[in-house]
Amino acid sequence: MELVENKADEEVKMQIENITLLEDSDDLEKRNVLLMRKLVELEEPSSKDEDDLMLRRFLRAREQDVERASKMFVKYVRWRKSFVPNGSINPTDIPNELGQNKFFLQGTDKHGRPIGVILGCRHKKTSLLEFKNYAVYSLDKMCGSLPKGVEKFVCIADAEGWGYSNLDLRAYAASLSILQDCYPERLGKLYMVHVPYVFMAVWNLISRFIDNKTKTKIVFVDDKLLKRTLLEEIDENQLPKIYGGKMELVPIQDC
Repeated sequence: MELVENKADEEVKMQIENITLLEDSDDLEKRNVLLMRKLVELEEPSSKDEDDLMLRRFLRAREQDVERASKMFVKYVRWRKSFVPNGSINPTDIPNELGQNKFFLQGTDKHGRPIGVILGCRHKKTSLLEFKNYAVYSLDKMCGSLPKGVEKFVCIADAEGWGYSNLDLRAYAASLSILQDCYPERLGKLYMVHVPYVFMAVWNLISRFIDNKTKTKIVFVDDKLLKRTLLEEIDENQLPKIYGGKMELVPIQDC
């Protein structure tokens, strides 16, 4: 996809080049958002429906590179229109995934970020399409639970009891792609807990699909330090009971 094709687009490109000279300015990001909006609305007019905070997240995901962020954003907008034409995923489209009761959403950390919990041992293969729909459903639920002024969520991925019967590389790769390409700068931190040795071989494969920025947000927690580590970022009354806190797990579909 080539965003800069006609004369009007060339003018926008010149503005981008001029603004790159202002890298030390506190207003750089605001200026980049304005330029990005011009680019994406030229390429995909429906982009006008998205707010500046959305554009800013894509910019940050691409290190303030306006053209790369614009391409990423236009791709997202077109994907969203195609994959979620009605604006949201209907629970009736994901009965098998919801029936596994493996994703929970409750409480917030000390930064006000909602806390998701994934129980990996409950995952069983369904169709890849249903899983993708489930991933979008769950991510939309988490984003919809964000308090005003908060843009990120945290997740605890619990691998206790995980075994080869739960292995699903296609689903893992699909969820990572959706998270990174369509929900950039939404993940604040991912705690990997109760990770068995056998999972690490799989992790070496999965990690190839994870960009460096996302990798910095992933923390493997030693079992002996689990509660102490989680309490550094989550108050006890917001921490799920299964980790020594006081919060009951709430299935994502009940949120």
